[in-house]
Amino acid sequence: MDVDLPEAQRRLAELIRSARAGEEIVIVNRGEPVARLLPIVRHEHRGNGGRLLDWLASEDSGCGIRRSHDEIEAGIAEERDAWD
Repeated sequence: MDVDLPEAQRRLAELIRSARAGEEIVIVNRGEPVARLLPIVRHEHRGNGGRLLDWLASEDSGCGIRRSHDEIEAGIAEERDAWD
C-alpha cells in the first residue's frame, strides 16, 4: 500500500498495525517512495549465522543438497585450517 507522507504521519499507529499483520507500506513524498514499513520477523537465535542460515534454508537451489549448521561450520573450519 502506498501512503503519502502527511497521511502516514496522521495514521502511523494504524499503518504499524498493518505492517505487523504482514502488509508492506510504502511512504511516498510528492510521488517518490521515501520509506517502507515492513514487519520484523523474529528468528530463533542460532549464533552469528542464524539469519543467513534461515535464508539459505528457505531458498531452493534446485540441487537438493542441504547441509546442517554444524556441517557448514565444520566445512568453514576445515578451509581455515588449510590456510595455515
